Amino acid sequence: MPSGSLANLSAIADDLIRDLDAKDAARERAIALSRETVRLSGAAIRAVQRGEDADAALAEALASGRRLADAVEGHMELAAAGFTENAQQEVAEAAMVVAIAKDRPLPRPRDLPVTPQAYVLGLGDVVGELRRLALADVVAADEKRAARHLAMMEEVLDTLLRFDYPGALVEVRRKQDVARSLVERTRGEVAVALVSARLEQRLRSV
Repeated sequence: MPSGSLANLSAIADDLIRDLDAKDAARERAIALSRETVRLSGAAIRAVQRGEDADAALAEALASGRRLADAVEGHMELAAAGFTENAQQEVAEAAMVVAIAKDRPLPRPRDLPVTPQAYVLGLGDVVGELRRLALADVVAADEKRAARHLAMMEEVLDTLLRFDYPGALVEVRRKQDVARSLVERTRGEVAVALVSARLEQRLRSV
């Protein structure tokens, strides 16, 4: 039987195993919930893309996101893990896209089960969804809506560029570069579409 300095080693090991077992169980639950949150967030965004009411799908995504936040509470390394941040980023994007589609104010970060960093990254991805909407407007020959969605893309980009932080705090640089590229491409495509539409109108009036 151990004595002296090692007398309590077995008890320490028991405590460590108990703590790590709890953390491992929390990790497994967090991974499953992160996958569920990503899937449900994607369903909400696809509903918007199809022109359907996405509120019910978003509610499910937010509920899953809250369960994820509860699962990682008290586990700092799990809260900062890539799978957790990715899921929070997706649900933040979904909440913003649905708000835009409904012409409602954007939800604030504190109203969502996400970190400020995840919200910023989700905002970056909103630019791609706005581009999708703008191009759909072009196909539908809806000049006003195309111009409105392009203006929203530009406003989101301007906002993203306000975040000048090191990657260790928030990996926003790549989102800024992608958003800038998408805005430039969409601006050109919408401009061409608008010119073509006006030319067609003039030809019809001749």
